[in-house]
Amino acid sequence: MKRKKITYQNYLKLILTSIVVSLCSVLLVYATKHLTEHIEHLIYQKAESNLKFLYIFLPTIGITSIYFLRKYLFKGKKNKGITEIYKTLDHRKDHLPAFKIPSHLINGFLTVIFGGSTGIEVSSVVASATAGNIVYKQKLSAQLFKRELICAGVTAAVAVLFTSPLAGFLFSIEVISGKVRKSLIVSCAVAALVSWIFIVKFDNISILPFSVQQWNWYALPLFAALSIMGGGVSVYFTLLVTRMKKIFGNINNNFLRVNLGAISVGVLIFLFPVLYGDSYHGLKEVIESPTIPLFTLACLFILKPIAASLTLGAGGDGGVFAPSIVAGAVLGLFFAQFCNVHFGMNLIPLNFALVGACATLSASIYAPFTALILTCNLVPNGYQLFFPLLIGCFSAKYFSKMILPYNLYTYDFYLLNKQSVK
Repeated sequence: MKRKKITYQNYLKLILTSIVVSLCSVLLVYATKHLTEHIEHLIYQKAESNLKFLYIFLPTIGITSIYFLRKYLFKGKKNKGITEIYKTLDHRKDHLPAFKIPSHLINGFLTVIFGGSTGIEVSSVVASATAGNIVYKQKLSAQLFKRELICAGVTAAVAVLFTSPLAGFLFSIEVISGKVRKSLIVSCAVAALVSWIFIVKFDNISILPFSVQQWNWYALPLFAALSIMGGGVSVYFTLLVTRMKKIFGNINNNFLRVNLGAISVGVLIFLFPVLYGDSYHGLKEVIESPTIPLFTLACLFILKPIAASLTLGAGGDGGVFAPSIVAGAVLGLFFAQFCNVHFGMNLIPLNFALVGACATLSASIYAPFTALILTCNLVPNGYQLFFPLLIGCFSAKYFSKMILPYNLYTYDFYLLNKQSVK
């Protein structure tokens, strides 16, 4: 009876601390998300209307600022993305230091607003995981619940970023935790509930303001073919990121490393402004315009991973969510338009854009259920496309896994473990 009472008390403390972590994460990510969107849009509109040549130099401003912040404000301490969370969870004595919150959020903000071709998602996830770790260190809950509080923060972050509490819950379980137990379900469910209440009250707007149209069963083979292509784009992206990090890591001259990568990104943005920042704004423009040439669409889904890889290689802060979603969506638009033009089909571009986004994201993060639910929430009525998206996320994941046994999230941690074994 006494043991049962202690268990109930521990779970009550876990619920209360999960609420605290969730509220902190929700407020941090909400503020960062909307501030980034607003400033990014202002700078993009200014450059697009009057000063297009600025596209070439804007990424340099952002990434150079990050370099000096790391050197002087954060004392040379580097950010390593999701790998930091994995390492913290793998070693109980390791903790995410408090500076990770301002470091990731500020660096992600500066990267995106000045055109760095990635998103703030990973920066927000690590910052929110740090919030969970800080609350854990206050010993307000049982010592066994470190993973639970970190995952609560991550759940809230992803929920607010994509207005999808269920996607946040699944991401924490599939990608961050790597295991399932009752206490994890409780903490992540509490975080998802807190996030849902916040989203309903303050931020219930989908990233893409379009409505899914009716889809037909005869299109399933085409959805499957597109999904395989999405898996291929993910592998291409993974290899680009790993190679770029290696190439830029071998450049000892900091000035050369930062400017070589940043100006390269700037040139790509000058040629294709859609690549600016997280590119969600550009994706809306592409979907709304039915007359974009096939060559332009092909360039966009090929160049978005290159621009993102150069951004990360040069020292920008970001991750794979936005590049995978955008590259996959443009691939889907290209596929639908190609079939319509050359084979006389009547495919609906938006439907294929969503399947392409879901497939590429699923293969990039090895989390099909997260990609499925997240994509359903990209548009107001995305669940109408549930079955094609289901096919897309699993087909792409297993195809990419056949080619490449690791993904963008696990690669650095994979190498770390490999070196430690040696």
